[in-house]
Amino acid sequence: MLRWLRQLFLGRGAGAADRGARGEQLAADFLRRECGYALVARNWRSPRDRRAEIDLVCRDGEILVFVEVKTRAVGARVPGYYAVTVRKRRALRRACQSYLAQLPRRPRTFRLDVVEVALPAADAAGAPPEVRHFENIPLFPKLYTG
Repeated sequence: MLRWLRQLFLGRGAGAADRGARGEQLAADFLRRECGYALVARNWRSPRDRRAEIDLVCRDGEILVFVEVKTRAVGARVPGYYAVTVRKRRALRRACQSYLAQLPRRPRTFRLDVVEVALPAADAAGAPPEVRHFENIPLFPKLYTG
């Protein structure tokens, strides 16, 4: 009960932050190794609104890719893909617009990808994490040019 109250009032614990950082590193490694992406920025925050954060910014050839990473336990009730709610998409849209506005030269094409990292339980020693990559998640209106 005490642990639950701490999480409720103090937010995510250090363990959750560590899991999130580990998930982001696994996602960055996966995107580099399996997809050939080049990492441009990690945990980018808007200078005007520090709450607006983009987990990973990558390049897929000429395409700028904003990546939201969701780290979960294997068998979580809500998969990471579905955890990118309408509210989160609004925040991501604002962050992406801020990122694009600060670039000296805008890319012709950009998109949002979601990477879901499922970490095995601590008692499943040696089990590899599962990484799922979802490309081109709708974030901006169809004819958006910024």
